[in-house]
Amino acid sequence: MATSDIAKDLNTAKQVIACLESLADEKQSQHLMRFFKTGEGDYGEGDMFLGIKVPESRRVVARCKTLPLDEIEILLSSQWHEVRLCGLLVLVKQFESQCKKQLINDAKAIAIRDGIVEFYLSHAHCANNWDLVDLSVYKILGEWLMLPSNYSDEEKLATLDRLAASDNLWEQRMSMVCTLAPLMHGEPNFTLRYAKHHLLHPHDLMHKAVGWMLREMGKRVSIDVLREFLGQHAHEMPRTALRYAIERMSDEERKLWMKK
Repeated sequence: MATSDIAKDLNTAKQVIACLESLADEKQSQHLMRFFKTGEGDYGEGDMFLGIKVPESRRVVARCKTLPLDEIEILLSSQWHEVRLCGLLVLVKQFESQCKKQLINDAKAIAIRDGIVEFYLSHAHCANNWDLVDLSVYKILGEWLMLPSNYSDEEKLATLDRLAASDNLWEQRMSMVCTLAPLMHGEPNFTLRYAKHHLLHPHDLMHKAVGWMLREMGKRVSIDVLREFLGQHAHEMPRTALRYAIERMSDEERKLWMKK
C-alpha cells in the first residue's frame, strides 16, 4: 500500500478488503488457523485467516467508522475472518457513537441503536468464532440491554432467551458474554439467568464463558453473590467453569470450592 493511502478514509467494503489483504501475513495466518481450531471437526472448521493481528485490524476500522450497513454486510459475508472482524468492530464504533451522554434519551439515537442491534442479530451467524463474539457482543447487545430503547425489557429478555435456546454455539455464547455489559453497570441478573441456563452445556467454550462471566460478577458486582451461586451449583458445574469462576479468590477458598 502506498504511503499516501495509509490515512485515507475507507468508504466501501471493496476498499476495506483491499486494505486488509495488503496486510496479509502467511506465517501469522497459519498460526491463527491453529489457534482458532480450524481443522476438520474443530469448532472453527474451515475458517480462513489473512494473518492480521487485532491491533492492525483496529487501525483499519478507525478509517471506516461511517461505512453504511449495506457495505458492512459485505464485510460480514467475507470468507476471511479478519474482514468479518472488521465489519463487527465498525458496528461497535457506530453503536458507541450513539451512546454519548447527550444522546442516551435522544429519539433518533435510540432508533439508530435499535437498528444496529437488529442488524447485528440478523447477522449473528457471521460471528462464527469466539473472538468475533467476545469483541463485539457485550459492546452492542450487552449495552443495549441497559439503554433506553423502543423495545421493552420483556422483548429484550426474549431476544436473549432466543439466543440462549439456539442450536448455534456462537449464538449461545452471545447470550452469555453479552451479560458483561450489565455487570459493568452493577446488574448481575442477566449473568445469573444465563449461567444457570448454560451450566450443563457440553462444550468447553461455554464452560469458559460461564465461568468468565461469573468471575466478572464477583469482581464487578459482589463476591457474595458469586458465593451464593456457587453454594447452589458448584457441585454440578463443569470443572473448567468452576475454575474460571473462582480464579480471583484466595488459594484457600479456591481449594474449598474445588472440593465440592
